[in-house]
Amino acid sequence: MKLLIDTHILLWLRADPTRLPPPVLEALTDPAHEVFASAASAWEIAIKQSTGKLELPEMAETWFPKALAESGLEPLPVTPEDALGVRDLPWHHRDPFDRLLVAQARRRGLTLVSHDQRLGAYGVELMGA
Repeated sequence: MKLLIDTHILLWLRADPTRLPPPVLEALTDPAHEVFASAASAWEIAIKQSTGKLELPEMAETWFPKALAESGLEPLPVTPEDALGVRDLPWHHRDPFDRLLVAQARRRGLTLVSHDQRLGAYGVELMGA
């Protein structure tokens, strides 16, 4: 299985994995699965840290790559095709980060792991947390 985790899932996985339902945690830690974290999440984390809406034990520039390495996550770059993929998405959701994650998941055939069930309205395969 190929999974793309949203930003909240990444934060919970690192700070408090008990917030994740056991089947989701098992899927994220199963070495048979490829689990990706998007550069869009790095962007969201950096913005929220800079505005004071997110506290991390270290700067995002250090925290994000360390979180990926220690959790066995693969980085997923944002390509121009990913970014342009948001144009055709209906406006079920206004969050630009979530919309980009949906576009990436749809374009690349990934299951999106999110606590936001509204993202399922996009027809993307969704694993809820």
